[in-house]
Amino acid sequence: MPNGFEQGMTGATAVYQVSDIKASLQALRNDGAQVVQDIRDVGGGKLTASAKDFEGNMIGLIQLP
Repeated sequence: MPNGFEQGMTGATAVYQVSDIKASLQALRNDGAQVVQDIRDVGGGKLTASAKDFEGNMIGLIQLP
């Protein structure tokens, strides 16, 4: 279940808080998702990434320090 949603210009993104963003993003890739934004530090050690699943749904990942 998502931890939250973000509304953007292209629709809603389900956002999941994860403990290992690298492994979580790889799992999405393995399931056929396309990475939209690779892992990046957005400040203070908070990491984010996003992908689009095979149905076109946006999935956001966040890892807190």
